[in-house]
Amino acid sequence: MKYLEKHPLPVITVGIIGISMSSILVRYSQAPSVVTAAYRLLWTVFFMTPVVLGKPVYRKELRTVKCRTVLLCCVSGVALAFHFALWFESLFQTSVASSTAIVCTEVIWVALGYCFFMKGKISVRAAAAIAVTVAGSLLIAFSDASSGGGGHLFGDILSLLAAVAVAIYTLIGKEVRKTTSTTIYTYLVYVSCSVVLVVMILIQGESLTGYGMDSVVVGVLLALFSTVLGHSIFSWCLRYLSPAFVSASKLCEPVFASVFAAILFGEIPAALQVVGGVIILGGVIGYSRIEEEETIKSEREAEIYES
Repeated sequence: MKYLEKHPLPVITVGIIGISMSSILVRYSQAPSVVTAAYRLLWTVFFMTPVVLGKPVYRKELRTVKCRTVLLCCVSGVALAFHFALWFESLFQTSVASSTAIVCTEVIWVALGYCFFMKGKISVRAAAAIAVTVAGSLLIAFSDASSGGGGHLFGDILSLLAAVAVAIYTLIGKEVRKTTSTTIYTYLVYVSCSVVLVVMILIQGESLTGYGMDSVVVGVLLALFSTVLGHSIFSWCLRYLSPAFVSASKLCEPVFASVFAAILFGEIPAALQVVGGVIILGGVIGYSRIEEEETIKSEREAEIYES
């Protein structure tokens, strides 16, 4: 472990590959999108439960969680459930390249949500980065629409809605994490998310079983690779690497996912899709750097004021 702490880059590489596998694994599932999403969350909860209940510190925190925190976690779980259901379906309606690039606009929707609902402020530079990202998304949509792919355009819209949904999850997490550990927060969210997904399945008249072992295995692999070896690794790396670097590393997902899709499914992105994807990533990276610079500036000003 000491070696990994001193050399976290190989670990974060594993994390990038882990989240990049998500869009690929979903394509191999024979189950409806919402069922595949439920499999992922149910297996994630299954893997987390021994950890949460097995450690006294987590059991104690779980017993003392306030009702407001539980309520916020439930709302966050609803948002995450819609994110997975919408995004997984988008992967069957549009290309992996388009879907993963558009869903990466999450950070932009987080910024807008923070500004409008949490009384935050967006600088002119940040607004420009957001405008660039939106322009990239419009290019992808135009490319998919002009190619005669009406279904692809529908998939792009689903991916965009998925990005908004996960932004809501992130904003709630920003608030809850002030008083709650990452483990307990994510556990409560994942439990509520899995319940919501099961309810969605029942409402749609679908069955939770009967899709073959392949779909079950996909759910297990999604939980292991995309959650445990994906998002959890990024959380671990925040201790040793800057938040900006970790966030920027996540943006490698569309690149890796597109390469995997080209090899496995023969999906070669059109020129406008590539340009749009590059513009989106450029806008998001630009916004992340601006946000980090403004945060550092605010902290320094606060230190000067206090002194």
